[in-house]
Amino acid sequence: MVETRPNLIDGQWLAGAQSAANINPSDTEDTIGHYATATRDDVEAAVSAACAAADDWARSGIQARHDILRAASDEIMARREEIGRLLSREEGKTLAEGIGETVRAAQIFNFFAGETLRLAGERLDSVRPGVDVEISREPIGVVGIITPWNFPIAIPAWKIAPAICYGNPVVFKPAELVPGCAWVVVDILHRAGMPAGTLNLVNGPGSVVGQAMLDDPRINAITFTGSQATGERVAQASVRHMRKFQLEMGGKNPLVVLDDADIDVAVDCAVQGAFFSTGQRCTASSRLVVSEGIHSRFVEACASRIRDLLVGDALDSRTQIGPVVDETQLQQDLDYVEIGRREGATLRIGGERLKRDKNGFYMQPALFTDTRNDMRINTEEVFGPVASVIRVRNYEEALSVANDTPFGLSSGICTQSLKLATHFKRNAQAGMVMVNLPTAGVDYHVPFGGTKGSSYGPREQGRYAAEFHTTVKTAYTSA
Repeated sequence: MVETRPNLIDGQWLAGAQSAANINPSDTEDTIGHYATATRDDVEAAVSAACAAADDWARSGIQARHDILRAASDEIMARREEIGRLLSREEGKTLAEGIGETVRAAQIFNFFAGETLRLAGERLDSVRPGVDVEISREPIGVVGIITPWNFPIAIPAWKIAPAICYGNPVVFKPAELVPGCAWVVVDILHRAGMPAGTLNLVNGPGSVVGQAMLDDPRINAITFTGSQATGERVAQASVRHMRKFQLEMGGKNPLVVLDDADIDVAVDCAVQGAFFSTGQRCTASSRLVVSEGIHSRFVEACASRIRDLLVGDALDSRTQIGPVVDETQLQQDLDYVEIGRREGATLRIGGERLKRDKNGFYMQPALFTDTRNDMRINTEEVFGPVASVIRVRNYEEALSVANDTPFGLSSGICTQSLKLATHFKRNAQAGMVMVNLPTAGVDYHVPFGGTKGSSYGPREQGRYAAEFHTTVKTAYTSA
């Protein structure tokens, strides 16, 4: 008997009239659970509950918020193997990646538990004698949170934790494909002592639940991670209601490999950045911009590494690359392989669907060569285990190609030249720059975000999260 997990609205677990199955992409015969589907009325009830709780929650003591966040961190860390296994079952990351992401979520909650005790303001003298000025931060209000399927626990953590830290009530909609980890996080926080109405979970399709959130003017701020198309809808709806919004919308991230690069380091950065987590990361290295002196050796070494990668069941300890998240995403990946071929690129290795003992969404990682930067496989986000090599003459051309994209999330370079590395860090048009490291892989205590079409609004994570989750008040007092 598969259990149905309810939504949380105003402190009550509510089953709802319908539910959706959570299916394991490694084994489509494995149903992880059923999760209640919210209606527009449910969303409106959740927003009403959040509004009713907002004032008291904003005035709640920082110790109470600290204790809730710390308790959540401790429980997630203690249950990391159990939750990591759930994550791997529902999303398809390898078990090591699933446990690693769960640990990251625990670290995020722990970080923001500390931040509740460190929220500071300023006191300044006025230009007018006898007048003091205080600058303080206050909660922004009801925060709507919409998260994607590729990081089922880390992204919810880095959005929910700061909202709680700074005293905001939450209405949370996770991605339909991965409701399991989201439910666990909400259950942990609920049991840790979140007051009724301060944390609300509404599962369901974006066309219903997400749209209801966008349409509700009582939501004061929305933080969204997902596609560009949906991000534009979030922006348009938010401007209409004059609400604050924060968007993370992907990337087409370059990894530049120069002639002087350590070949082993460069190949490791490329393979990890492009293909681990099945390439389903907005920071993935999907464009490998390689100078001609190292090009042939680099391609051969990458192809050899890709050939040896074991693609299989996410829960198998031998697996290095898990399945694609679902049939729709797998078909999109395969379609882009065909697009690359039609555009004239050479499929050096991979790109086909794989059969395994269990029915799942398996794909051999694909590497294209002989590509141009204006090809669709180099301009559009595939969001799968597909990468392409772009051959360039020198560093100057490599930098130009790396920046020639409507995205600007992460950018990397492999070189032993301090001069070129320094120049690249200053001139790469991206929010995050990596030197001799994969473009995918960031810390939890520093800002995350990009430029151009990748991001909009204040940065996520670290102390910079306060920029989104609070508003600044300036108060004057006559002595």
